[in-house]
Amino acid sequence: MSLKKSKQNILRFLGDHFLYYGITALCKSLKIEKENFTVIENLYSKNQNYVLAFWHGTMLLPWYLHGAPNFAALTSKSRDGDLLAKVLKKWKYQVVRGSSSTGGDVALGIMVDYARNKYSIAITPDGPRGPRHKFKAGAVVTAKKTHIPVVLTGVAFKRKKILSNWDKFEIPYFFTTAKVVYSDPIYVDNNLTYEETSAIISKCNEELNKLQQKAQIFNLNLK
Repeated sequence: MSLKKSKQNILRFLGDHFLYYGITALCKSLKIEKENFTVIENLYSKNQNYVLAFWHGTMLLPWYLHGAPNFAALTSKSRDGDLLAKVLKKWKYQVVRGSSSTGGDVALGIMVDYARNKYSIAITPDGPRGPRHKFKAGAVVTAKKTHIPVVLTGVAFKRKKILSNWDKFEIPYFFTTAKVVYSDPIYVDNNLTYEETSAIISKCNEELNKLQQKAQIFNLNLK
């Protein structure tokens, strides 16, 4: 076995066995400020499931906050997706594997089935390969087919490490402040035309970027 292959195996072993504990400890350490969270509380009180959408680069905290047996999560079939899926299962999600490029139609069908059976759905609409902050159709189509709302989520960290990959993935520092901003519910009429549905997707793209900017401004103003 080559030295490079041996290192890869070691890193994968560490990821498989310790990633969950490290991420969970990190998220528990954060000082979290939530805005418009009453939206989530109101949906929960009405036993209303929903689609929760957040950008791929900020996904760490939303995944952590919403882990529950009645939540299904969409992750890619990549090796990185394997690691994420293991963490999400320990956070009590029902994990659906697929993406816009691989297994997308099948994954969408499974998400729709979960939503029709009263599961909420968590999704990164620009994942797993981008383009960054480009809202793909899955969240809106799932909402349209199942008569449940979409809730968008902007996330920002006061102190963080930004990776150099396509989504500029953000890893918060331990004990830093995080801001999470929720949108009002967005309902998608199942009688909308293709063009009207596309307009809703564009609206969600614009609104999620606004929420992201709002969360970032809050953290920039903190001393």
